[in-house]
Amino acid sequence: MNAKKLLIAATLVGAALAAQAKDIVDTAVAAGNFKTLVVALKAADLVPTLKGKGPFTVFAPTDEAFAKIPKADLDALLKDKAKLKAVLTYHVVSGKVMSTDLKAGNVKTVQGSEVMVTTMGGAMVNDAKVVAADVAADNGVIHAIDTVLMPK
Repeated sequence: MNAKKLLIAATLVGAALAAQAKDIVDTAVAAGNFKTLVVALKAADLVPTLKGKGPFTVFAPTDEAFAKIPKADLDALLKDKAKLKAVLTYHVVSGKVMSTDLKAGNVKTVQGSEVMVTTMGGAMVNDAKVVAADVAADNGVIHAIDTVLMPK
């Protein structure tokens, strides 16, 4: 194989690897503003689930949202795996729901409880404002929110 053909083959392989899929977790890591969420997902053993087939819609609290929780409370939550799992799955809805598909009303979460979605004056989930919508992943979508949702 001559050098030109080798270069073309290497370029095609590189492009194929670059186009490799990013799941919800990889997308959150790449975004850079979900570091605390990723730590929490690892602590709750939810990474394999959100790397799974899906599709999932994740109302993902940003690092700023987690910063609103007093440090002692957040540390305690990160150590309580069952409660942490309940809180995190309360942010996940089955299916891929883009912002254009969001409808006002109650939506059942993976945790089992419902969240209230409102769309007047910008999308909100319970008391959390959607600050960045439609962060696409191969197995769903992320909507960044400014507050951590706590199940009742």
